[in-house]
Amino acid sequence: MKITFFSTQPYDRRFFNHSNSTFSFDLEYLDTALNEQTVGLIRNADVVCAFVNDSINADVLRLMREKGVRILALRCAGFNNVDLKAARENDIRVVRVPAYSPHAVAEHAVAMIMTLNRKTHKAYNRIREQNFSLEGLLGFDLYGKTIGVVGTGNIGKAFCSIMKGFGCRVLAYDIRPDSELTTSGVEYVSLETLLRQSEVVSLHTPLTNDTRHLVNESSISLMKEGAMLINTSRGGLIDTKAVIKALKSGRIGALGIDVYEQEEKLFFRDLSETIIEDDVIARLMSFPNVLVTAHQGFFTREALTQIANTTLANIRELSFTGKCGNEVQS
Repeated sequence: MKITFFSTQPYDRRFFNHSNSTFSFDLEYLDTALNEQTVGLIRNADVVCAFVNDSINADVLRLMREKGVRILALRCAGFNNVDLKAARENDIRVVRVPAYSPHAVAEHAVAMIMTLNRKTHKAYNRIREQNFSLEGLLGFDLYGKTIGVVGTGNIGKAFCSIMKGFGCRVLAYDIRPDSELTTSGVEYVSLETLLRQSEVVSLHTPLTNDTRHLVNESSISLMKEGAMLINTSRGGLIDTKAVIKALKSGRIGALGIDVYEQEEKLFFRDLSETIIEDDVIARLMSFPNVLVTAHQGFFTREALTQIANTTLANIRELSFTGKCGNEVQS
């Protein structure tokens, strides 16, 4: 069985090749993203493996079907970039990796909080220039602060546990509260209450029609003055222009994003010799209280190993049994 991978990096190839020693699939790796212009690169593949910023719309799925592809394997948890209705109409089954070391993303969110708060990135650069001044590096104790967690799935749950370990009061919002978190002392409240009371708000919810631009001008107006906002989930959860306005006014005191609305044009690429034409991301990066990482939250050995193993196991299970527990239902 041949699997064609899109949007691959050298680390993808290392981890999938290692995992494939157990499965013995025929793996073909392409650097380019999957979209209407590149779908023609598929040659004699039974399965296409895609990533978060591939554009898998109705036209792409139709052409995949014409080329004989029967399975779309997502090596990620999110599937907002897939037209599921078109996948069903073209008889293409979609599987995903619903959980891969949730601690990886949760820990990255905490790293962003600590970096923004204690300004270790700035301290590192100062010391290398022999500037040992502490002026401008003032932070605050996380202990005793109120942390708002929007979404308490596997990643949000891991994040709550870490913040409880810091001695924080943890508020959570989710349409399906987790009883284990409630027992541990996490308080489930309305989104409005969470925004009003939290010094730090961290987003851990999928991107859906209901959650798109969850953080907007209206919801930002409810936040505490100077609150920190962290997003390691999906860029579309945030109305970026509204956040920029809030950063300028001081309503948002610090912003950490590992995802971005238009990241498919930027992330996972070396653009160091390129003039970036995206004025919005350029404006964001100009703020001293903004930290941007390029969808790095998942990037640990444990997570990449689990992604590779689960993706290939999904394909084998669906191919040999006709069903898979990780299939996305449209």
